[in-house]
Amino acid sequence: MSDVRQHAEDIHDQFSEHVDVSVDDVEERLTTLVDEYKVPMGEARRSVTNHYLEEAGLEREDIASSSSETVEIEEIDEDEQWVDLTAKVIELWEPRSDSIAQVGLLGDPTGTIKFTKWAKSELPTLDEGGVYRLRNVVTDEYEGRYSVKLNSTTVIEELEEDIEVGDDTSEIEGAMVDMQSGSGLIKRCPHEDCTYVLQNGRCPEHGEVEGEFDLRIKGVVDDGLDAHEVIFDAEATEELTGISLEEAKEMAMDALDTTVVADEIADQVIGTYYRVEGPTFGRYVLADDIEELEAPADPEELLIKARSM
Repeated sequence: MSDVRQHAEDIHDQFSEHVDVSVDDVEERLTTLVDEYKVPMGEARRSVTNHYLEEAGLEREDIASSSSETVEIEEIDEDEQWVDLTAKVIELWEPRSDSIAQVGLLGDPTGTIKFTKWAKSELPTLDEGGVYRLRNVVTDEYEGRYSVKLNSTTVIEELEEDIEVGDDTSEIEGAMVDMQSGSGLIKRCPHEDCTYVLQNGRCPEHGEVEGEFDLRIKGVVDDGLDAHEVIFDAEATEELTGISLEEAKEMAMDALDTTVVADEIADQVIGTYYRVEGPTFGRYVLADDIEELEAPADPEELLIKARSM
């Protein structure tokens, strides 16, 4: 079975009780986006899902995947997936919106992940220190940091057991060898709880919107053995370069071009050696603590140091 066909069947299973649509219809829409318009499969799937949500008059949380699978936290590396977790509530903090009932941190032996529980889902309250089996939660992604959302279809089962929570912090020392696309001055969707980066003024979730500026670096740090993808948020980018978000916007306005910001950042960071420490989410390390290092006099020195870490 082709990858497109499998995605089409998953979407069809979600909507078969709500709209009159066949697997072939769904597959045709996906194929058009992927083959003709060269849209990545993840974005194509979101677009097709949004189409059927609108047609059915549903919210995203009103549908659940028939193929949710049990995963560990470290295995979550894609958004818009329906999964089951067994995890401990490590920490809770005050929600910033009335639409959110609870927000906090879950952990299992493989690592930690943020969770959000929507108020309108009317789910049971989770307690700090409690261990729960969570069925039908949806994965989300922001800046390489994955999270899960509890919705009206989520089933919460409290377990009479404790689990050990693993440490997912990484420390890297190496040279910044590349800065990936999507670095510099970017725009994000302004909708509440949506953090997608706009592509040509469009959000894959909400269509054409007036975005809000943000600043980041998606860098590649080579420690002599491996190349690590590292994300520096606006605060870390300013610490690294001395360029604030406001200064970046002024630079872009003066030049009438946002790419000047990425170019200026690249000139400063490419080839520079850093020590970076932070949590690992999926394939990304999120830079929480940064230190600029002197370049080793001997390139072999970096390799020897990397092997000893």
